[in-house]
Amino acid sequence: MAGKTDKKKLRSKFFRVAVEGATTDGRVIERQHITDMAASYDPQLYGARIWVEHMRSLMPDGPFKAFGDVLAVKAEEVEVGGVKKLALFAQIEPTDALVAMVNNDKQKLYTSIEIAPKFADTGKAYLQGLAVTDTPASLGTEMLAFAAQQGDKSPLAARKQAPENLFTAMEETEIAFDEVDQPAARPSKMEVLLSKLCGLTKPEPKPAQKEDPAADFGNFADQLLATFTAQEERIEQLSAKNDELTAKVKALGDQVAGFRKTLDETPQTFNKRPPISGSGGNVGDATDC
Repeated sequence: MAGKTDKKKLRSKFFRVAVEGATTDGRVIERQHITDMAASYDPQLYGARIWVEHMRSLMPDGPFKAFGDVLAVKAEEVEVGGVKKLALFAQIEPTDALVAMVNNDKQKLYTSIEIAPKFADTGKAYLQGLAVTDTPASLGTEMLAFAAQQGDKSPLAARKQAPENLFTAMEETEIAFDEVDQPAARPSKMEVLLSKLCGLTKPEPKPAQKEDPAADFGNFADQLLATFTAQEERIEQLSAKNDELTAKVKALGDQVAGFRKTLDETPQTFNKRPPISGSGGNVGDATDC
């Protein structure tokens, strides 16, 4: 639509979401877990979504709807208390609601991730979800430890994608967002099919090329010369046809003049056929034929 401004999407810088050795629900995040998640994460295979307090809602407009997606993760060495450890960093694409929650309301400033220790029988750890929370790291660790002691009665059990999954301790997070250009929406397969059936398929717009004034003038001159040449040829063709038509008209005029001359020279007299006499020689018996 003319005059409509495309809305910019936001994408975060990479921020830390987990560290090896951090206490979870009675277990410890292993270095190999971090390595596996960084190497295997693929949003096309299984995209980790962003949830509040690891709660998932079935309703798209509920308070626990998804608040964005994890685009990519990477592993980097960090120093914690003078000890180098491997940490997992994530890049996210938030919804407007999450941006407002973090930037404006200063809510949900801590993160926790859900790890599948053996994802899809691969034997490797995989990132299955990212949660935002208000629980500080120290209290979050205590809460997770307490929940682990409850077994199946843990208040967190129902929030996991699988019973063997684990939640990490909360990481204090500073999320910074950058604007990114939103790519043009690609038509769905059904839209492409309908367009082809209805003959509505339009060619993809070609990128604008840098104009060259000299080349443009040269092209204009060539086009102008071609136009004049075509017009000259057309005039010659019309002239030849005109000469031919003139000759035909003249020949027709000569024929008409000859015919008129013949008529003028034909005598304007009419002789009645002489009567035929019979054998008796009587004129009265003559017969008109």
